[in-house]
Amino acid sequence: MSFPALTSVAQVRNALGGQSYLADEGLATAVFLALSLKRPLLLEGEAGVGKTELAKVIAAMTGGELIRLQCYEGIDASQAVYDWDYSRQLLHLRAAEASGEAMSKNTSLLESELYNERFLIKRALLRAIDNRTTPAVLLIDEIDRADDEFEAYLLEILSDFQITVPELGTFSATTPPIVVLTSNRTRDVHDALKRRCLYHWVEHPNFEREVAIVRLRVPQIAESLARQVAAAVEAMRALNLYKPPGVAETIDWATALGQLGILELDETSVAATLGTVLKYREDHERVRETGIADLVKQAFDRGLSHN
Repeated sequence: MSFPALTSVAQVRNALGGQSYLADEGLATAVFLALSLKRPLLLEGEAGVGKTELAKVIAAMTGGELIRLQCYEGIDASQAVYDWDYSRQLLHLRAAEASGEAMSKNTSLLESELYNERFLIKRALLRAIDNRTTPAVLLIDEIDRADDEFEAYLLEILSDFQITVPELGTFSATTPPIVVLTSNRTRDVHDALKRRCLYHWVEHPNFEREVAIVRLRVPQIAESLARQVAAAVEAMRALNLYKPPGVAETIDWATALGQLGILELDETSVAATLGTVLKYREDHERVRETGIADLVKQAFDRGLSHN
């Protein structure tokens, strides 16, 4: 690997912090082990806790290219591994016919020209194992959305980092990628894939760490407002919402409040900006039923109690 060796959990944590990502001890340990043992890292947790962002930060930290494979129901090899550029192949064939080359060449020679690497469209998985000096960071996002068949195929690739293209042969990684898989746990990932990976459950940050994250990512707002926002979000997560706000929503809310010039939370500002932190009508109704005034009071009390 061409990036500086990270020889301790503390170094990894500091390197992540240098990219504005504040990891706790457990997550920093998981990243350190994944890098040092060269094992895929499977991150599970609720949406918005920073799983995808971590892969982006690892890419920035190591200098590797971030290659993202967004999973969805029905994804197959043509979307994830490779495909042929049929339009360019057709243009090549027509050009050969127009010039008379097609008549002078036998069928096998013409086919070998058509199924040449220059017509190969490398999708995320094939790009990730392509030869390079610095390992790419392969983000396999929301693996829980993919089908069982694709998960089994993925397991095979992660075992030896080889992909066979029948017309061209086998592509092997001389420098295996750093692999990060994420799951929102809409379904259970199969045990076989979990055994291949190191595993970490990503929690919402505790209050003080969320305040630190907001202060780092939204430095233009006062610390008092950052504490109120983090406290209000913490209170919302305790309301059994359909979609509790993640760290990304906390940052969005703090940014919106700063943009509006709001210096402290009150009922009016919370009601006006609730759509930046909660994205479902049912959750808006739940917060209003509980009482925005009560939410603001909790935010002030919690924020002040830790000063």
